[in-house]
Amino acid sequence: MQGWARNKQEDGWEDVRRLWRGALGSDGLSFDARVGGSPFNVAVGLARLDQSAALLTGLSTDLLGQRLFEALGRERVSTSCVRRSPRPTTLSLVDLGPDGSPVYAFYGQNAADRSLEVDDLRPIGSDVWGLHAGSYSLVADPTGASLLALYGREKGRRLLTLDPNVRVTVEPDLGIWRDRIGGFVDLSDLVKVSEEDLGLLYPDRPVADVAAAWLEAGAALVIVTHGPAGATAFGGFGHVAELGRPVKVADTVGAGDSFMAATIAWLAEADVRSRPALAGLGAGEVGRLLAFASDAAAITCTRRGADLPRRAELGTPST
Repeated sequence: MQGWARNKQEDGWEDVRRLWRGALGSDGLSFDARVGGSPFNVAVGLARLDQSAALLTGLSTDLLGQRLFEALGRERVSTSCVRRSPRPTTLSLVDLGPDGSPVYAFYGQNAADRSLEVDDLRPIGSDVWGLHAGSYSLVADPTGASLLALYGREKGRRLLTLDPNVRVTVEPDLGIWRDRIGGFVDLSDLVKVSEEDLGLLYPDRPVADVAAAWLEAGAALVIVTHGPAGATAFGGFGHVAELGRPVKVADTVGAGDSFMAATIAWLAEADVRSRPALAGLGAGEVGRLLAFASDAAAITCTRRGADLPRRAELGTPST
């Protein structure tokens, strides 16, 4: 599968320097450095669920970029599609709200991960059955435009999945998000989106109406996650709902990425690796998909940071 790392705003570099100086000062600030980023997490999540995965991204040759590269190796994520460059590594600062929900700030204008050009998109091997994209890389050009071109090239040849994962701290203009997501939805076979994202993008439209519009635009399956309330899937079968899992929440960082990785892993285990196979799923099968993905997301919520589960933690086969 394919995806991107983290990214945004150049004026934040001085903010980051001040924050790090504050971490050493008398006000008690401290930081816990961890690797991550939404598509990075999805790739790692797939590998932990015993699926072959590769990450297509721009990755810096600086110290932090090397740490990311080494982490991919440890997690058995292929780096064959990684494009190394001397551009800086994006930094993301994450704080937690009272309910454990994350609040993000991104620093990385001109960083390596947002600098992919169309010429960086080399031919993809015949053994790759699906591509995944999401988060702020969709709107961070040239990477976003390059990825959209890739989806246009690969539509009908591989299963294309999408998780918008809107980050307004990267791009505050929701019109830009709506336009770019619309372009991806037209090409994607499966769209997973949070109810929170839909509230940002379409505050006056019911969830079911947006899902119906995306199905009409071309998606075969639309999944909407509702946080602790569970998830709902929409498709030719109608709609199916799955309740959330009652767990003691450490934080929710990476829960959506865990849900996405588990969704793709379920499809692989069920041999649903093409558009016709996806469109042919019945309500019962989609219900089992939602249950598997919800279990994975719940496990992630019980652990600090984007610590996605391994296959053995999810019990018997999902199909």
